[in-house]
Amino acid sequence: MADQYPSPAQAQAQRPSLSAAFLQKLQDRGPNSAHLGGIFTLLVTASVFLLLAGLTLTGAILGLIFFTPLIIVSSPVWVPATIILFVITAGFFSVCGFAVALVAALSWTYRYFRGLHPPGSDRVDYARSRIYDTASHVKDYAREYGGYLHSKVKDAAPGA
Repeated sequence: MADQYPSPAQAQAQRPSLSAAFLQKLQDRGPNSAHLGGIFTLLVTASVFLLLAGLTLTGAILGLIFFTPLIIVSSPVWVPATIILFVITAGFFSVCGFAVALVAALSWTYRYFRGLHPPGSDRVDYARSRIYDTASHVKDYAREYGGYLHSKVKDAAPGA
């Protein structure tokens, strides 16, 4: 019976101390060698990229300092040339974009009239039937209403 209930001294000896439990948890959850290798690789890569960014920025600033007088002196040539180049490039890309849109529209129209049912053809058919129905209703209404107006004109001007 004494074995069932240990004395307080025995219970304290069996239970690990709080600091030992904390160190055990830290060791279990701490970084292993793969994590440390990844962190080291990240630090080295970030350092190299930071060094390259600094060198690039330094080179750009030094180039700007040395070539600013040449840029200022030759700007009457560069500004119009840049504007002309921009207009030509924008016109070329616009023409290419319109050509692609035209080819796509003609291809869709060709497939539609050949009966190949391109995407959206059901909506075009529905819109065409709605336009036809509306036009026939307007025609019928105009025929009925036009007769009414014709009789009213004769009432207003009996001699006409």
